[in-house]
Amino acid sequence: MQNSLEHYLDVAEGSGRLMAHARLLMKLAQLYRGIAPPHLYQASTLANYKTGIVIIHAHSGAIAAKLRQLAPRIADGFSRKGIECTGVEIKVQAPENPKQTPTPRHNPLTRDACHSLEHLRDTLPADTLRHAIDTLLKRSAKTE
Repeated sequence: MQNSLEHYLDVAEGSGRLMAHARLLMKLAQLYRGIAPPHLYQASTLANYKTGIVIIHAHSGAIAAKLRQLAPRIADGFSRKGIECTGVEIKVQAPENPKQTPTPRHNPLTRDACHSLEHLRDTLPADTLRHAIDTLLKRSAKTE
């Protein structure tokens, strides 16, 4: 009979303690969702639990300050749900996957725009503005 991966992770000789801690963290995260105000929950993450201390990572300093003010209430909320919680520790930790900025889009210059810029460039004296327009014309993609 084949044993599943989960069986190996659950046995005491393997990573049973690790799996038990992971399950506890998942349970605590669900409880935290119900305890913390929604706007603060969305801007923070339950990170760990060590000897009665719940560790929360706030995404910014402002969120951390507000969570520190609410720490006694949050600890009491965990205690009321049956979790041994003697305190809450708040740390500032930016999320691991920040929203990625979109790649810049290159809008091609129309033929009329190119002609207008070339005309402007030709009327300017040899200075930094003329050089900048010339560089823009060389780098920009042109429509046909």
